Amino acid sequence: MAFCGVLIETAMNITFPTLMREFSLNTASIQWITTSYLLVVSIIVPIASYLQKRFTIRRLFLVANSLFIIGLLIDSFAGNFMVLILGRLIQGCGTGIALPLMYAIILTKSPADKIGFFMGIGGLVTAVAPALGPTYGGLIVGINWHLIFAILLVVMIFSLLIGSYAISADSKTEKVPFDFAGWLLIALTFASLIVGFSGFSSSFQRSLILIAIGLVALAGFVYHSNHVQHPIIHLAVMKNPAFNLHLLSYSLLQMVNVGISFILPNYLQIVDKQSSFIAGLLLFPGAALGACLAPIGGRIMDNLGAKKPIITGLVLQLLAVLFLDIYAKNANTILILIMYMGTMFGMGFSFGNIMTNGLAQAEESQRSDGNTLFNSMMQFSAAFGTALVSVIITLSQKNGSRFAETTATGAQRALTVLLALTFINIISISFALRQSKNKS
Repeated sequence: MAFCGVLIETAMNITFPTLMREFSLNTASIQWITTSYLLVVSIIVPIASYLQKRFTIRRLFLVANSLFIIGLLIDSFAGNFMVLILGRLIQGCGTGIALPLMYAIILTKSPADKIGFFMGIGGLVTAVAPALGPTYGGLIVGINWHLIFAILLVVMIFSLLIGSYAISADSKTEKVPFDFAGWLLIALTFASLIVGFSGFSSSFQRSLILIAIGLVALAGFVYHSNHVQHPIIHLAVMKNPAFNLHLLSYSLLQMVNVGISFILPNYLQIVDKQSSFIAGLLLFPGAALGACLAPIGGRIMDNLGAKKPIITGLVLQLLAVLFLDIYAKNANTILILIMYMGTMFGMGFSFGNIMTNGLAQAEESQRSDGNTLFNSMMQFSAAFGTALVSVIITLSQKNGSRFAETTATGAQRALTVLLALTFINIISISFALRQSKNKS
């Protein structure tokens, strides 16, 4: 279920040129198919800790699965853009419940000496599924983009049947108060910041106002959380500098991952004139490589520690993004294929390990809140990364009459930003690893 939820995050990216023509929208508008979904997920994830205390795992699974199925049904028959967005919002609610639930099960049920391996499996879902999304979408959009949702509908029904049989209802629950004010503040923070950054290409002044509202809401959330007995997220875990640096690194890595998954499918179709089918196939080897390396990277961490796989992965990703940036104006399909594989090699080795080692810095009583923070920032960073890259490309497309040429210019500028974020990431995680506890 979690895999389908994360796969659909980016599966629509490769359909953007098709949907832009069908709905007569520009890049900044059409990207809301992805951004709206990620925004809802990022708003639902913070209440995961409350939901897991209040309801059984079985009930949460059934609700999440049902919401996702309803959203898929709506989008399988969507005839206009707003109905499509509605389905995406409902899907986001299901994924927002499912992702933290998956990690909570891994962290509480895995043997201590294999937790890196099983978190690698979780990393396979959260890091590789969005990379597979463009490949999946590209193989289907040429037939009918509605089938992207219809095929997953079949998979989700199968998931519902398996979960109904396998997941028991014996997990303990407790009645805890719901911090509605805290949830409202964090929702306002995420929504204002994402909508604000997304709107830079259309209204600079309105964007600044929304960003200011988001920052004020964030300050209000921090103050509120530190002055109530049962906050939605206990922020005491963020008093640990090593944890914070891991969280920052994880967020930056997700921004780069989703940003590249946005840039390359559109570049291949608009600049290199490839079909959506070919564009999807070209991205598949990299996604498959990342899938294979995610659990392997976890086992390496179990045996050799976190530093070697994380730094190795990030340095290789830095080199891959650098080459993509340098040759962005005239990148051929072979270069994109090879460099995307390098990017996904880095993701497979580092993504799950950063989260695992980051949570290891927290006290046992803080792990649930730490898990919620990692999952919340993963979705917020994905939405932010999509909005950021989209705005950069849209602004570039407005500064010229040749659409393919301006798209290539925008892609290069966006890749330069992602390159800078990767470099910052290496610095931040190096400091984090230096301060980390050594835990086997």
